[in-house]
Amino acid sequence: MCTLVVYTSSEAIVKHVGIKQARQELPDLIDRAEAGEEIVITRQGKAVAKLIPAPKPAKSLPSLTEFRQGIGRAGTPAVRLLREERDGR
Repeated sequence: MCTLVVYTSSEAIVKHVGIKQARQELPDLIDRAEAGEEIVITRQGKAVAKLIPAPKPAKSLPSLTEFRQGIGRAGTPAVRLLREERDGR
C-alpha cells in the first residue's frame, strides 16, 4: 500500500509506505529522505515511524589563529580598522 498525502500547513508531500514495502525499498527510501522527502512507515494503516532527512552538520568554526588573522592587524587601533572597513579601504 502506497499513498501520497498532502499536508497543507507546510505544503510538503509526505509519502506513506507499508512496512513490508519499506523493507523491500529501504535503500530507495533512504535516498529520498536524504533528498528532503519525509516518508511515514505504516503498519496495518497506522503510522509507526517517520523517515526524515538528518540535520546538516553545523559549519565548523575557524581555528583561533585563523580567527585572529581575520579580525585585523596587530597593533592597529580599532578606530582605524573600523574606518577602513567603513570606507571600503
